[in-house]
Amino acid sequence: MMNSFKVAILTLAMTTDSIADDATTDKWIKEFQPSVLSKVEQKAEINWFIEASQPYKGMEINVVSETIATHEYEAKTLAAAFTELTGIKITHDLIGEGDVIEKLQTQMQSGENIYDAYINDSDLIGTHWRYQQARNLTDFMAGIGKDVTNPGLDLDDFIGISFTTGPDGKLYQLPDQQFANLYWFRHDWFTDPKNMADFKIRYGYSLGVPVNWSAYEDIAEFFTGRVIDGKKVYGHMDYGKKDPSLGWRFTDAWMSMAGMGDKGEPNGLPVDEWGIRVNDNSQPVGSCMARGGATNSPAAVYALEKYVEWLKKYAPPAAAGMVFSEAGPVPAQGNIAQQMFWYTTFTPDMVKENIPVVNNDGTPKWRMAPSPHGAYWSEGTKVGYQDAGSWTLMKSTPDKRAKAAWLYAQFVTSKTVDVKKSHLGLTFIRESTINHSSFTDRAPNLGGLVEFYRSPDRIRWSPTGTNIPDYPKLAQLWWQNIGDASSGEKTAQEALNALCLAQEKLLRRLERSGAQGNLGPKMNDEQGADYWLDQPGAPKEKILNEKPFPITIGYDELIKSWQ
Repeated sequence: MMNSFKVAILTLAMTTDSIADDATTDKWIKEFQPSVLSKVEQKAEINWFIEASQPYKGMEINVVSETIATHEYEAKTLAAAFTELTGIKITHDLIGEGDVIEKLQTQMQSGENIYDAYINDSDLIGTHWRYQQARNLTDFMAGIGKDVTNPGLDLDDFIGISFTTGPDGKLYQLPDQQFANLYWFRHDWFTDPKNMADFKIRYGYSLGVPVNWSAYEDIAEFFTGRVIDGKKVYGHMDYGKKDPSLGWRFTDAWMSMAGMGDKGEPNGLPVDEWGIRVNDNSQPVGSCMARGGATNSPAAVYALEKYVEWLKKYAPPAAAGMVFSEAGPVPAQGNIAQQMFWYTTFTPDMVKENIPVVNNDGTPKWRMAPSPHGAYWSEGTKVGYQDAGSWTLMKSTPDKRAKAAWLYAQFVTSKTVDVKKSHLGLTFIRESTINHSSFTDRAPNLGGLVEFYRSPDRIRWSPTGTNIPDYPKLAQLWWQNIGDASSGEKTAQEALNALCLAQEKLLRRLERSGAQGNLGPKMNDEQGADYWLDQPGAPKEKILNEKPFPITIGYDELIKSWQ
């Protein structure tokens, strides 16, 4: 049987013959190679965009995203292509992720149309679902946006649709790029016979990919200060500057990797990786242990203490003053042995020619693997984070502008351009792209990235879920309070006590305002930490041995689970 996408493309081809030979189209098709579509199919899809854009020709549309390689290609090349093909002038701004959220928050609060579309993280799904200020794309595509919805969009091909769907079953955002938070390590050093022998003598077990934090800590200690190829190396890399990105460092599942939250996929339920508890109606009811939350629980304290300890002991001294974007490329410089919390968006920095972490034949000296688990973790607890930057249309954007922006959003995520875009940014959103033969060929040079995205784990690593009712406001609290612990101004317990109280203050304010109706917070009465520690699940009681026996695994054995 012919699938629906093929039918749609053939229909497009039959109805757009009048412009199929356009020289401009041919020029851009040459740029968009390779593709999962044939050139005939690409031309048909592009011609659909040209036809559908005619009512909006001459409009100037403004969109915004954070600055990463994928969006740089969109802003510099795909925006120019779309403008030239359709006559809709696109200005695609690139700013910091924190600034994107600030602009979105301002538009939500003021109703002013600052941007016609945003690429913002699906971490805001709980926000969009509750406030109902973002357009519900399911209804938009069936209603006023039907005439500007690509018949070849193929939503089933997007691997992150579950992340951008609300509890009501409606799609609120369209994924544009995805990257996971994985473990990164120098495979060449880990398999070096002398390193392996020295490690076995010192620790009594084999050097390998750490399964738990105990092994990660030993490996960090082992490599820190060791001289390899004439360089002093470090056993750990991180960042610690008091900056919005410090908050992501923790809300992006660091606590759940330690074992703070409840079991449940894609996010812990009823207590998630932020430590916020919800009731059976998905209403937030508390963050502190006294109300059943886990943000200041023993597992959370353990997670924060390990972060501070490892940053001081095993990372380069400059790391404490770095932000996310500065720290990410550092392992490519060749003096880092491993990094537990490493985003795959930095893969392009790790595969360039003539850098210390790439062999002469182009293969990497490094590999990526699942991150190890903390002492409070158990099977079924969230394993890691995945960013899913996604297109969002606000209701405050006039319909005509939203429809023109939606055309551009579909163009930069279309099958026509997606394989080429993915080769440049390595932030996969489509199953057809990750399974394309060009990535089979390139897989040996990408250190496990292709294997990860072809495995079921690409769904298990998940963004922030729907427990978070107002991501922009709550996220601000994290970096400010975590920063107090990172700088040494407060102990981990003091910082997390302050954080959970600040979260509850905001949750109570949302409850009183009624802005989110019966979807908003409905706070529990305080029953005391001891009451909740006696209940099953999170928050969890302090365990006596927070460094259980270290466990490692050989990389080749581990990678089989991804094949």
